[in-house]
Amino acid sequence: MAAANYLPSEDQFLCSICLDVFTDPVTILCGHNFCKSCINEHWDANDQYMCPMCKRLFNTKPELHVNTFISEMVAQFRQSAQQKASSSSSEQQVSKPGEVPCDVCTGTKLKALKSCLVCLVSYCETHLEPHLTMSGLKRHQLIDPVENLEGRMCTKHDKPLELFCKTDQTCVCMLCTVLDHKMHDVVPLKEYEGKKAELEAEIQQMIQKRRLKIQEIKHSVDLSEEDADREIAEGVQVFTSLKESVERGLNELINTIKEKQKTTEKQAKSFIKELKQEISELMKRSTEVEQLSRSEDHLHLLQSVQSLKNNQPPPTKDWTEVSIRPSSYEGTVVRAVVQLEETLSKEMKKLLESELKRVQQYAVDLTLDPDTAHPNLILSHGRKQVRTGKVKKNLPDNPERFSLIPCVLGKQSFSSGRFYFEVQVKGKSEWDLGVARESVNRKENIPLNPEDGYWTIWMINGNEYEALAGHPVLLSLKSPPQKVGVFVDYEEGLVSFYDVDAAALIYSFTGCSFTEKLFLYLWPGNNEDGKNSAPLIISPVRVN
Repeated sequence: MAAANYLPSEDQFLCSICLDVFTDPVTILCGHNFCKSCINEHWDANDQYMCPMCKRLFNTKPELHVNTFISEMVAQFRQSAQQKASSSSSEQQVSKPGEVPCDVCTGTKLKALKSCLVCLVSYCETHLEPHLTMSGLKRHQLIDPVENLEGRMCTKHDKPLELFCKTDQTCVCMLCTVLDHKMHDVVPLKEYEGKKAELEAEIQQMIQKRRLKIQEIKHSVDLSEEDADREIAEGVQVFTSLKESVERGLNELINTIKEKQKTTEKQAKSFIKELKQEISELMKRSTEVEQLSRSEDHLHLLQSVQSLKNNQPPPTKDWTEVSIRPSSYEGTVVRAVVQLEETLSKEMKKLLESELKRVQQYAVDLTLDPDTAHPNLILSHGRKQVRTGKVKKNLPDNPERFSLIPCVLGKQSFSSGRFYFEVQVKGKSEWDLGVARESVNRKENIPLNPEDGYWTIWMINGNEYEALAGHPVLLSLKSPPQKVGVFVDYEEGLVSFYDVDAAALIYSFTGCSFTEKLFLYLWPGNNEDGKNSAPLIISPVRVN
């Protein structure tokens, strides 16, 4: 029977999401309980149906029904808690540390229930009674108990701070409004009670934005993981193919050398066999001559020797010039390495073609900014082309314009993400292109390098290519590029240049630290003799 009067503790009736007593408690398939609205909001915010407690994932949204048993237990708990609170309110409580004590109590200080802004005194239940019953005191303004009531009084007029001056953004008393804050926009403090709701809504909005940012970051991590897995798979495939090519080339090299050695050994065995046969025949003739030498019949000896001379001599040949020359292996390894290099070049070309296609997906539509163009430059009507003219135009020397170097920036800027564009350089004998940061010096002749805000490559003297990386880096290109692609990854700090037609990487600036807006940068080169009159053209990107 004692069990019938047992009421579990408050912790057993708390929702693990809102951390408050259950409202419409529901049980999901894994057995855990939540407020119906809490679990629905949790699932809507996370786009998946997972239990917040055990992390069990459901393929479809479970059907929710109120758990009547827990609902009844919660109702009993609420009723018991209310009865307990009601009974405790009738008993006077001694003030504890951190609580506001009654200012009237002598000896043991009881807990204050209200503070009076007129009397500037805090009262316990007993001493508060006159303010609740006497007509004169009923007009006093009571608030929840607070400490430092003097701080709520106007230090100049010793009156309660009941108003707020919007003009000076400060709390004032009634006398302030007719003296120091006359003609100011003043409103009662009560009007600012609604600010709490606005502040709460603002906080909730900030929380929601941060939850969405968490989802965005998680999504970015998932995308990054997918990219990493794809790159790893492609890398494994490429390096496995290269490894197989190397092993195949090595096996072919070994077999070639062994075949040459076998040919040498076979030839040597043939010569040895032939020599042994001749030796055998000669040894037979030697035996016959030896037998004749033992005969004392000189006539017979003479006739036999004469007969041997007249007979066919044993088959022999002149071995003086015969020799076995070691097989020549000169160039064998070199040719194998050259073949491997050709294979690697083919694989590299495939990789670069694939990489170029990927970066071309970040193509942007750019135009040139006439406000930045040097007066000697001539821009096309669509602002996609620029060339150097012979006449300096009379243009305003605005802060954005390059005054000394005949160059121009793009109209569009980028301060995050990735972007790609292509510039046609066909028919040019010199040019410079890349990206520049917003704060570059536009009025002086300064070096074109990353330290001064330029990430560019150039071609000069008709066939010399360099990357302007502080100390110029000489570029060795197999063929002159007709169209140069530029790819920028702002967060990665990467600027790469490509020969678009050859699908070849020209040069990459890595480890860059971008902190400002970046713009397209073009220098079409000098045009004094008319040999460099072709324009630089921002070309539409066509993915091969």
